[in-house]
Amino acid sequence: MIIIRNKYLPFPGFSAVNLFGVLFCRPGTRLTPRLINHERIHTAQMVEMGFIFFYIWYLVEWTVRLACRGNAYFNISFEREAYRNEYNRKYLEQRKHYAWWKYTKDMTASR
Repeated sequence: MIIIRNKYLPFPGFSAVNLFGVLFCRPGTRLTPRLINHERIHTAQMVEMGFIFFYIWYLVEWTVRLACRGNAYFNISFEREAYRNEYNRKYLEQRKHYAWWKYTKDMTASR
C-alpha cells in the first residue's frame, strides 16, 4: 500500500483516508497494524467492486444511513466489515468476496 503523509488529506477529525488504494494520512498519524489492516480491507472492497462503483455505493449507503438510527459513517457496510475485522491480521487471507454484503442487513452500528 502506498502511504502519503500530508496536511490536506484526510479532512480534520480523520487520521487516514484510502483513495483508490493509496493511504493518505496526516503527518502525526501513528500507522498501527490495526489501521493498516483496516485500510487494506477497504482496498480489497474497492478492487472487487471496481473503484468507481465502490465510491458510488459508499456515498449512496451513507446518504441512506443518515436517516437511520445511529452514526451513518459507522453503519456503512464497508466500515462495519473493516472495523469488525481490523484486529484480525489473517482476515484478508480468509475473506470471501463481497463479505461486506452481510453487514448491510443490521442497521445498528457496533464497532
